[in-house]
Amino acid sequence: MKRENVVGRANVEDTPALEAYYRELEKRELGALWNFANEIEPWFPQPKSVPILWKWRDIEPLVRKAPELVSAEKAARRVVVLVNPGRKEWSAAAGLLYTGVQIMNPGEFTSAHRHQASALRFIMEGKGAYTVVDGERLSLGARDFVLTPNGTWHDHGVEAGGTQCIWQDGLDIPLMNSLDANFYEVHPQVVQTPAPLPRENWKKPYSPVFLYKWDSCFAELRTEKIFEYKNPLTGGSVMPTMGARLELIKGNTRPIRHTGSVIYQAAAGHGWSEVGGQRFEWEEKDIFVVPSWTRYRHGAAAEAVLFSFNDFPAMQALGLYREAED
Repeated sequence: MKRENVVGRANVEDTPALEAYYRELEKRELGALWNFANEIEPWFPQPKSVPILWKWRDIEPLVRKAPELVSAEKAARRVVVLVNPGRKEWSAAAGLLYTGVQIMNPGEFTSAHRHQASALRFIMEGKGAYTVVDGERLSLGARDFVLTPNGTWHDHGVEAGGTQCIWQDGLDIPLMNSLDANFYEVHPQVVQTPAPLPRENWKKPYSPVFLYKWDSCFAELRTEKIFEYKNPLTGGSVMPTMGARLELIKGNTRPIRHTGSVIYQAAAGHGWSEVGGQRFEWEEKDIFVVPSWTRYRHGAAAEAVLFSFNDFPAMQALGLYREAED
């Protein structure tokens, strides 16, 4: 049998002696690179993630049902996770990015904790939500963007006089787990005692600003068309492994592809996106993903806004970011 020189195979004829050799390798947890070289070193990125759209009208009933079945206290974090069919082993939405939709009722709160994974949250609806990050208490409103950088203590909840609140969580949990670098700790108190967080001589690798209010961000977006959430001290990304932005969509964008994955949420309006040859019609609160090196573009007849987060900072730090317009 001759192994053709195609993806994953070298131009090698399998003789009985060679087949016996392969069996000997396998017994010792070894392998012959020439049989699978292109599987582990492809000509171009071959993401396991697939383009997928989660329609809010489909998942909303399941999100709202969760509080009826599980208390915030017992669940610790009551989140409906969005899992890509191609990345189930990592519970990832795309690539090595995780996302989920968290729901909390008035008067509920989570216990304080911290982890190696960086986290961000985009508030989808509700009044009275808050988070406490390293002791700093932040009040959250619809479409606000808030950080809980890696290693920061955090807890969150909803004021007793508020309404049911829902937000999208975004974390780099799959990346941390793939690097075997994740840690998780429980705070000695159930919730933190709020205290101002000093900002003088800030040397941490993430933004000193944890909360980005919608109104001010949207005002800049109207002028710039793309608003990057930035670390004001460096002008770079808000955290070392993840970035985030708002995009104002009206008309059609140019097709592009790049290394790195993106998780999108329709923040306002409605439109469409072509991702890897599939057309997604989206409206407010719908969530969809663009896997690495997948061609995509957006369009909207009337003005619409897309929120997104990505792993571009990690790609850039490793010298792996590449893009192409096609």
